[in-house]
Amino acid sequence: MEKIYVAKLGKSVGLKGQMRVFIDSDFPEQFKKGVSFTTNKNKILTVETINQAYDTVKFVGIDTIEDTKVLINSLLFASNETTIQNCKLKEKQYFWFDIEGCIIVENGIVLGKVTEVSRFPTDDYMYIDTSSELLKQDAKTAKTFLIPYNDNYIVSVDIEKKVIEAKNALEILAAS
Repeated sequence: MEKIYVAKLGKSVGLKGQMRVFIDSDFPEQFKKGVSFTTNKNKILTVETINQAYDTVKFVGIDTIEDTKVLINSLLFASNETTIQNCKLKEKQYFWFDIEGCIIVENGIVLGKVTEVSRFPTDDYMYIDTSSELLKQDAKTAKTFLIPYNDNYIVSVDIEKKVIEAKNALEILAAS
């Protein structure tokens, strides 16, 4: 099962098992009653209540300060399936796990494959492993490069075919 990092747990809040939660997801709505997450220690936690105004969460069976102590600083992960169920994408939005593995093509030239997507302050960026064909053509070509995920560089995305049509990406590769 693929796991996606979505939040980190902080300290206890109050006396009845509530904890501070630092949601690190574009989809805070996935934190709702009855949804389960897995910690980095493989403990499954099910949301009993969530207060997003105060960034607090209470999990089923975590009822005291002592119960919360072992969970402080735990990372929470959701499965791909749970993420797809609980997160509604807008038009032209895709999950990072769908983007990863896509081939980047510009004007019919395969530039490489997306290995990872990361968030930077201004944009999300795709890490690209340069195609072996391009590396054979020029030994000075960078083995990896970054492309911002925005309309200046992305023309279209076909998740089914795992192909992203890009523009201006060759310039980034040449400058890398």
